[in-house]
Amino acid sequence: VSDFLVLTGLSGAGRTAFASDLEDLGWFVIDRLPPDLMVKVADLARGPESPLDRVAFALRSDTVDGETLSGIAEMRSVVEGLRIVFLDCSTEVLVQRYEGSRRPHPLGGDAGLADTIDAERTLMDPVRAEADLVIDTSDLNVHELHDKVAELYGQADDRPMRLAVTSFGYKHGAPRDADLVMDCRFLPNPHWVDELRPLSGLDAPVREHVLGSDLAQGFLGRLDGLLDLLLPAFVGEGRSYLTLAFGCTGGRHRSVAIAEAVAGSLRAMGQNPAVTHRDVDR
Repeated sequence: VSDFLVLTGLSGAGRTAFASDLEDLGWFVIDRLPPDLMVKVADLARGPESPLDRVAFALRSDTVDGETLSGIAEMRSVVEGLRIVFLDCSTEVLVQRYEGSRRPHPLGGDAGLADTIDAERTLMDPVRAEADLVIDTSDLNVHELHDKVAELYGQADDRPMRLAVTSFGYKHGAPRDADLVMDCRFLPNPHWVDELRPLSGLDAPVREHVLGSDLAQGFLGRLDGLLDLLLPAFVGEGRSYLTLAFGCTGGRHRSVAIAEAVAGSLRAMGQNPAVTHRDVDR
């Protein structure tokens, strides 16, 4: 093993997302393991027959007790190059995240949410003091945190840019996480064709109606050229996630057909986009 990492921090600060990103980058992540067992696993991982190269231990606050610091000290003494990363976040933002997710705090009891978070902060302060790196995620969204993980713990050959293609309806609002937004309302609208209205852009008759015009083909051709130019540039800047959003009035016909066509073009370029149609069933 060349790298050992202990990942810990406040609940809601992004530890689960951080651990998932580490796994995507080839790390072997172990969750909910007490420090004394971490030492034993580390010994096994360092053995000559071990297939593991990078190992991360995720340490949750609900497993922290009086033995945790001594366990971390033992880890430091026997595991060369051990790094401890602590994810911090402001109480205000943590309250917003928990209220938004409607999930209970793992240490929750009779106290209010803010008081519970403050109590957890006090519990975790000694662990935070042992950290080699403290990352404040208060101003980071999930994509920015992903970029941070890739920057710190990825390797040049394991950071492919992840692409997402989505369709939406302007009447329901544009996606807040979109990086590039294209308005497809200039294309022929199947809504005004009686036999096409109940269908969606996933159906062949609608796709033919939307994509069959010279205007649509010209748009797609120019967009292919634009993406062929932009994608390598984004990768060169270290970008790891890009969301392309295509909108029409309701998000059922034109935007869906265009999003599917663009996803097909991206696959032909060797990409593997994740495709969603947010409003197709509204």
